[in-house]
Amino acid sequence: MTSRITWDGASARRYERQLLGAPAPAGTPVAEVVSTLLATHAQVLSAAELSVGLRLDGATRQDVRAALWDDRSDDRRDDRRLVKTYGPRGTIHLLAAAELPFWSAALTAVPSGAGAPPGVRMTPGQEEQVVAAIGDALDGRQLTIDELSEEVVARTGPWAGDLVMEAFQGKWPRWRQVMHRAGQSGALCFAPNRGRKAAYTRPPHFDPLPAAEALATLVRHYLHAYGPATPQHFAKWAAAPRGWSADLFASLASSGGIEEVEFEGAPAWVVAGDTEFPTEAVRGVRLLPYFDAYAIAAQPRERMFPGAAYERALAGGQAGNFPVLLVDGVVAGVWHQRRQGKRTTVTVEPLGRLTRARERELREQVKRVGEVLEAEPELVVGKVTAGPHA
Repeated sequence: MTSRITWDGASARRYERQLLGAPAPAGTPVAEVVSTLLATHAQVLSAAELSVGLRLDGATRQDVRAALWDDRSDDRRDDRRLVKTYGPRGTIHLLAAAELPFWSAALTAVPSGAGAPPGVRMTPGQEEQVVAAIGDALDGRQLTIDELSEEVVARTGPWAGDLVMEAFQGKWPRWRQVMHRAGQSGALCFAPNRGRKAAYTRPPHFDPLPAAEALATLVRHYLHAYGPATPQHFAKWAAAPRGWSADLFASLASSGGIEEVEFEGAPAWVVAGDTEFPTEAVRGVRLLPYFDAYAIAAQPRERMFPGAAYERALAGGQAGNFPVLLVDGVVAGVWHQRRQGKRTTVTVEPLGRLTRARERELREQVKRVGEVLEAEPELVVGKVTAGPHA
């Protein structure tokens, strides 16, 4: 008999599994928290620190930084370590270093789009040559983008350095169009900034899993954290072709790895046997930063961003560009924090009236934000004037 799952049940289970109902106990490795989220978007590193810190009892941004940047050259396979690299959708994420074998194999197996226009793009052979050059140049070293560019051109040829890619100011060299691929394949990750300049290194060496096994692992992790979900939901999350995603789910279903359920009257999928859901709906107030995994991955989006939240808290339908206020597990407002020295002003714009009990919870959440960011917080309830993050 097919299990029937309601939105309230799915929302409550995601909320708990995302460590929003209760944070992980103090002392839990930061990498374990990141693994629970699957991955933590880190285009804005301070937001990633907050995403993780809010889910780990007593943690501050320093705990995340220690897991990411502390030198562990004598133990490069430390399962407590994080890496900052190119993850799902080719965007910058924090990943658990111990999970790079499945991440790398899975991400590089996801079909890519059309790529760069003629005159800019490289041949498949040139792309492989550049990725290999990046890995060789960064092995045991930390280089800025300019230093890495010199190394890549020296190892490949002048064609790699042609300034043909449109950039924010001017043009970038041709080779940079595969930086995300280098990160996903394990040839590149971020190192601590050198002054104001980003720096790169090579992550710990690892042996990727076979592609089929890695993709199955990724789908199971995704469904455990965010299911029930459809192949279309997964395709959106992974920036993958819908048809390819549908075929992948069909293959995993035929092998018994995933199971079909009825979610709000339509077919969806969970990990095989993982059909227990809470019977009580989510209750509580939470603040989530830019690009938080829960707000990005939870689907269907019109249920996660109900009513006015769909217009106010999304940027052209895209989640993550606004920090969001959650009330009872769904988006009910936006917020923004502005730091000045040791103080930070947290402005929260609810989209509806908050009860006194919820106002008290909001103040506790603002206090916790201050603890994670190591700042003295001040709450202001009013209009958020900051626009969406680019």
